[in-house]
Amino acid sequence: MSGKLAKLKVKIRNFSLKDMLDFKNLPLRRDKAIAAAEDKDINTSFPINSNAARLHPSVQKMVVSRIIERDGCSARTLVLKKEDNSPAAWFRAGQYVSVKMKIGSSYVTRPYSISSSPKLTKDGRIFITVKENPGGFVADFILTELKEGDSVLVSGPEGNFYHDRLRDSRNVVAVAGGSGITPFLSMAYAIRDGIEDFNLTILFGSRTEKSILFRNELDSITEETDKVRVVHVLSDEEAPLFEHGFITADLIRKYAPSDYSLFICGPEGLYRHMEDVVKELGLPKRLVRREIIGVSGRMVSSVSDTPEESYRLSVIQGPYRYETTASSKETLLVAMERAGILAPAKCRSGECGWCRSKILSGTVCIPPQNDFRRNMDKQTEHIHPCVSFPTSDIVLEVPRGDTPDA
Repeated sequence: MSGKLAKLKVKIRNFSLKDMLDFKNLPLRRDKAIAAAEDKDINTSFPINSNAARLHPSVQKMVVSRIIERDGCSARTLVLKKEDNSPAAWFRAGQYVSVKMKIGSSYVTRPYSISSSPKLTKDGRIFITVKENPGGFVADFILTELKEGDSVLVSGPEGNFYHDRLRDSRNVVAVAGGSGITPFLSMAYAIRDGIEDFNLTILFGSRTEKSILFRNELDSITEETDKVRVVHVLSDEEAPLFEHGFITADLIRKYAPSDYSLFICGPEGLYRHMEDVVKELGLPKRLVRREIIGVSGRMVSSVSDTPEESYRLSVIQGPYRYETTASSKETLLVAMERAGILAPAKCRSGECGWCRSKILSGTVCIPPQNDFRRNMDKQTEHIHPCVSFPTSDIVLEVPRGDTPDA
């Protein structure tokens, strides 16, 4: 504009009598058009809303289309497929879904990492793998009672345990134990399929060679792409071509490149073991990623010396009030589920905040590593029942959860 403001020419027309008559008659023309239209409901949707519902569904109605037994591993893989054969929600490799089902008179939820490639969502399928959990009535039900054709309610993909090129190194060293291999298997599939682009080295701890979960699948992936490498570490036996013992800082250094992010997923014991390993490695916090795990009675015992006791739990949901009991070594969420009270839940680790509830009276113990509440929630006595253990009688105001028939 040569250093000068451009001149904007605007043509202004006088407001005429005709314009006034048109404006006056506008309601008449509108009513006439409405009267002439078909007498039927308007059925339309906006593409942006349809895409949002498809990518971020609150629930996905699915059926168990196939069950794969993992012999020698005390586990089984469930192939879940959309009931209407539509595509399942797209996910990032490493994310999880929350599965809701009815066991007896109780509606229960459990989070499971997706162990399949994201590309299978186009066919409406996702895979989850459930490993034996002594004392866990949901795992026992899935392993012994759930059968092909059964319906389950599945959440949309959740969690932040995936590779982000803006945050993580291009090289990832994954430390896995037991069923903690599932998110890394999904990442390996995604790399093989060209969906993800980073280098993945998996250090996979198992007890024996026969107990290695997904061994054939992992071998097949490493043959198809040189971006995935798997190192098996056996704790209870020595065998050729396998590392022996536990995953240590020296073992990680042996296989890690000079620059890498460390991802960790496995049972509670692995996390405790890796605390000292991470300190020894001296990695910046931003390069260490841990999948969040649910709490247990052992975890609360480490922060509270209160003996196991049973307390009265009063649950208020809108106009309804329920009375039950809760053990000091059991989360409030588990107590509600055992009593058949519909309570919202997803991660069961304190991270997502889906079960956020308000304590009206009473006290709880929350393991610090699972206390993800906002400061305001702490001040206003809001808690996440999935990680809260009672230390007195409790009166709790809880949002109502959905049933599998919703």
